[in-house]
Amino acid sequence: MTSQTTVDKADKAPEQPGGAPAPAEAKGLRGHPWLTLFAVAIGVMMVALDGTIVAIANPVIKQDLNASLADVQWITNGYLLALAVSLITAGKLGDRFGHRQTFLIGIVGFAAASGAIGLSESVTYVVVFRVLQGLFGALLMPAALGLLRATFPAEKLNMAIGIWGMVIGASTAGGPILGGVLVEHVNWQSVFFINVPVGVIALVFGLWILKDHRAENAPRSFDIPGIVLLSGAMFFLIWAIIKAGESWGWGGTKTWIFLGAAVLSFVLFAVWETKVKEPLVPLGMFRSVPLSAGTILMVLMAFAFMGGLFFVTFYLQGVHHMTPVESGLHLLPLTAMMIVSSPLAGALITKFGPRVPLVGGMVFTAAAMFGMTTLSTDTSTWTMSLWFALLGLGLAPVMVGATEVIVGNAPMELSGVAGGLQQAAMQVGGALGTAVLGAVMSSKVSSTLPEKWTEAGLPGEPAPGLEAAAVAGAVPTEALEKAHTPQPVIEQIGDVIKDTFLSGMHLAFVTAGVVAVVAALVALFTKRGANAEAGAGAAHI
Repeated sequence: MTSQTTVDKADKAPEQPGGAPAPAEAKGLRGHPWLTLFAVAIGVMMVALDGTIVAIANPVIKQDLNASLADVQWITNGYLLALAVSLITAGKLGDRFGHRQTFLIGIVGFAAASGAIGLSESVTYVVVFRVLQGLFGALLMPAALGLLRATFPAEKLNMAIGIWGMVIGASTAGGPILGGVLVEHVNWQSVFFINVPVGVIALVFGLWILKDHRAENAPRSFDIPGIVLLSGAMFFLIWAIIKAGESWGWGGTKTWIFLGAAVLSFVLFAVWETKVKEPLVPLGMFRSVPLSAGTILMVLMAFAFMGGLFFVTFYLQGVHHMTPVESGLHLLPLTAMMIVSSPLAGALITKFGPRVPLVGGMVFTAAAMFGMTTLSTDTSTWTMSLWFALLGLGLAPVMVGATEVIVGNAPMELSGVAGGLQQAAMQVGGALGTAVLGAVMSSKVSSTLPEKWTEAGLPGEPAPGLEAAAVAGAVPTEALEKAHTPQPVIEQIGDVIKDTFLSGMHLAFVTAGVVAVVAALVALFTKRGANAEAGAGAAHI
C-alpha cells in the first residue's frame, strides 16, 4: 500500500497557495485543530519538563546509588546525545508512516522508560533508560509539529505554535520548581514516575483526538546511509561539545579529532544526499533563505538562553544560598512572561509576519543578558525579576517565530524533517551555549581568583578546590571548617569566591548578549512560511 493520505479523495481539502493541501475541516472531535493542540501539548510538556527537572534530582541520585560525578553527568548527557542524534531521523519516520503513529509510539516509550528509571537500583540502568527516553522523546517533538502543521490552516498556525511554545517554555522553566518539590518531599524516583500517569493521559487523548495526515508525495523509502552519516555527525559534534566543556578543553587534541570527524561526516552526508533518490534531508530545503536563517536563529537563541540560564541557577543557589525550590520560584517571572507572551507573539506574527517580532525578541534577549551583568551579592528580588521577565518577553516571539519560519517554509511532506531540524538546532545550540559559556566562565575564574585572593590580603595561593567552588559560586564552608579555618578567614574566602564567580558570570552574560545581537541580525532574513510544496522540486540538487 502506498503512503497516500488517509483522507478519501472526496474529503480532500482545497489546496493552499503554493500547492500544499489545506487541512480539511474536522468532523467531530477527531482531527479538531484545537483539541489536537491540547493532545500534543500533553506529550510535549512531558518531554520539555524532563529536560530540566532531572537536574534537581541528580545530586540525590548520586548519593542514593553511590554514583560518581561522571556517572551523574551521563544521566544528562546520555539523554541529550540520544535526543540530538535521532531528532531528524525521527521526523522522517513521521513523514513516512504518519505523525500520529510516531507520536503515540513516542508517548508509550517515553513513559515506559521513565517508569523503568524510577525502578532502577543502579546508575547504569538509569543512564541506559535515559538514553531510551531521549530516543522516544525524539519521536514526539517533530511529530507534534507535523501534526500542528497538517491540522491548522495557515492563518492560525502561528497562534497554535505560540501556545505550543508556551507549553515548552513553561515546562522547561517550571522543571526546577516541580523537581525541587518532588525531591524534597517525596523522593528522586517520583521525578520519573510522574511521567507515567501523564503519558497515560496523553495516550488516551492521542488515540481519541489525533488524526493521521500525510502529504500526497510523502517519502516511500529510507535513506539508510544518510541516517548513519547524519547520526554519526551529530554524535561526534555533541560528544565533542560535551567533553570539551567537561574535561578535554577546547584546545584539546581529542576535542579537535571529534570536531573534525563531525565536519567530515557532515560533508559526506551532504555529498550523499545529492545522489540518493529520496534523501533523508533534501538539501534543497536550505535554498530557502528564511528556513536557513530560522535554523541559525534557533541555534543562537538556544545558545544564549540555555547557556545563560545555566549560570542563573548557580547564582541563585550559590551566591544567594537559595534552595532549589526557592531558586525556581525566583525564575517565575521568566516562566510567567513566556506563558503570557507566547500566544501574543503568535498573534503578532500572524498579523505582521515574523521578522519584526523576531528582531525585537532578540533585542530584548540581548538587553536582558547585558542587564544581568549588573547582578551582584546584594541584588534585590525586584531587580532580578525585572531582568528575568525581560528575558521571557524576548524569548517567546523567537521560540514561536523561528519554529514557524522553519516548519512553515518547508514542503508539507517534509514537515517532520523540519520539526526535527528545529529541535536539533535547539539541542545543539543549548549544548554549545552551556559548554562555550562554561569555558568562558572557567577561564575568567582562573585568571581572576589569584588576583582577588591577593587583594583580600589572604596568605599564599588559593587551594585548587577553591577554583572549582568559584566556578559554581558555592563557598565550601564545611570543608573549610574541617580544616580548622578561622571564621573571619572563611568569610573572607567566601567573599573572594563570590566576587570571582560574579566576574566570570558577567563575562559569560556579555558573551551571550553579543550572540543575541548577532541573532537579531540573522532574524532580518526571516519571513512568513510559504506553506508550499514548490521546494519539493528543488529538493534534489
